[in-house]
Amino acid sequence: MKTLIVLLGPTGVGKTELSLRLAEKFNAPVISADSRQFYKDLIIGTAAPTAAELQRAKHYFVGNLELADYYSASQFEEDVIRLLSELYETQDTAIMSGGSMMYIDAVCKGIDEIPTIDETLRAEIGVLFEKEGLEPIRQQLKLLDPVFYNQVDLQNHKRVIHALEICLMSGRPYSSLRTNSVKERPFRIIKIGLTRDREELYDRINRRVDQMMEDGLLEEARKVYPSRHLNSLNTVGYKELFQFLDGEDTLDFAVEKIKQNSRIYSRKQMTWFKRDKEINWFHPDNIKGILKRCSQNGEGL
Repeated sequence: MKTLIVLLGPTGVGKTELSLRLAEKFNAPVISADSRQFYKDLIIGTAAPTAAELQRAKHYFVGNLELADYYSASQFEEDVIRLLSELYETQDTAIMSGGSMMYIDAVCKGIDEIPTIDETLRAEIGVLFEKEGLEPIRQQLKLLDPVFYNQVDLQNHKRVIHALEICLMSGRPYSSLRTNSVKERPFRIIKIGLTRDREELYDRINRRVDQMMEDGLLEEARKVYPSRHLNSLNTVGYKELFQFLDGEDTLDFAVEKIKQNSRIYSRKQMTWFKRDKEINWFHPDNIKGILKRCSQNGEGL
């Protein structure tokens, strides 16, 4: 049976090394489900696979986009399903690894058919948000889709803006397009969740941020600084350093904010993942248990 092994978990938990070990064991490619690793200029800050790691297994969706490219979970679903249909012609197993919750769900469960947003419309709403803030956008959403207006976090500008874009693009309430039905896939999905004690995970996150700074994260942030208005750069690690480059914070404060925001993001990831009862949870060191769940015969690595 064709199988997709989905390796997921919070930032810093240890997905990369384990994905490589599984890829080597099953002679399988790795599909990145980290939505920021898609961008080729964001290497250090997204902990993208190194050149040596890329040699250990064939990778897809790493460094394949420019910073200004628009990409969504629905596009990812379409691209990955197409890729898997090609891969499964010659092999039985593929690995998908990452922590971007909506992108993982898009592949495993499917995503509602949402229209592609016209760039002119996106730009118009962007200008409105920049000039007048979120309130007029909220009011438009309330008028066009009161159901979703009463459900959405009204402080989450990305969600509010996206919903309004869909309403205007489709001519229908966003809520009417969200069926949340699960699509059947012609392959088996095995979800492996990686988890650590909170103290252990937080220590790893803090040390990883320090390592990123040693590896040149500040220099990477300087290179992309002129593009800081792009959505691709509205992400932990870069936005904090942009505030330093703007003269708003000291470097030490920015680094501590990266650590803090990474820890907060890890909690959000776990809250999302814990709703999925199909996930089999393991400590990353439990290689035998993980492999037994992934293999029909339970062979060791």
